[in-house]
Amino acid sequence: MSGPQSAEPAVPPLRRRGERMRRAVLGTVVDLLSKEGLAGTTVAAVARAAGVHETSVYRRWRTRENLILDALTMELDAALPIPDTGLVREDLLAFFGSLVRLLGSAQGRALLRLSVERDVSLEDRRGPYWSDRLERAKVMVRRGVERGELAADTDPGLVIEALTGPLFVRVLLSGAPLDETLVTGLVDLALEGSRPRPD
Repeated sequence: MSGPQSAEPAVPPLRRRGERMRRAVLGTVVDLLSKEGLAGTTVAAVARAAGVHETSVYRRWRTRENLILDALTMELDAALPIPDTGLVREDLLAFFGSLVRLLGSAQGRALLRLSVERDVSLEDRRGPYWSDRLERAKVMVRRGVERGELAADTDPGLVIEALTGPLFVRVLLSGAPLDETLVTGLVDLALEGSRPRPD
């Protein structure tokens, strides 16, 4: 007499190692975040959907937070390249246009909401993951200063925060629409306060 059958057959682990395994797992994390949210993105669920052993996931990433942050890094690096058009306004329009498109997707909203979930500690959010992204975005403003498009005392971090904040507020709080017109208005507003002033 056979034992009880499980409701769903287990996905057989795939023979994946190294970078192939990493990409399969991280892609699965992003997909689960989009569909199930943070609560449904457990190590067990990721391993099952990716077809790898749960112990392999723990061995490589140690914690669920490390796993999710690695997936976020991969996703945002691909979705948010830093443009270099030769003009600070065009750079910012391109970058924040890409950010709006990302935040307009179910996947992008999940990635943003993860950053404010209580499961992910404040220390994690303020660590290298976030500081690296802020630093990368600030380079567009620094180039504008070097070219003389912006005042020498322009604070690159403040400009990026002034542009990013309203977009995040719309996703997390107000639910107001995100579009290219909004990006253009924000960029022009931020740059107006950063242009060189006549003596």
